[in-house]
Amino acid sequence: MNRNQVKGHAKEAKGKVKEVVGKMTGDKSAEYKGKAEKHGGKAEAKYGDLKNDIKKATK
Repeated sequence: MNRNQVKGHAKEAKGKVKEVVGKMTGDKSAEYKGKAEKHGGKAEAKYGDLKNDIKKATK
């Protein structure tokens, strides 16, 4: 696992928590910010996966 994968999964989890808290409290702004952070984390993790795949393919 590389740094991007770890950071991406951490952001994804943090965003999911924010999203759920926003839903529970009725705060749409927090909910949407959480969703955005979650999706950003997924993108970063996917970038890390791609980076890892390229590294393996070039060995």
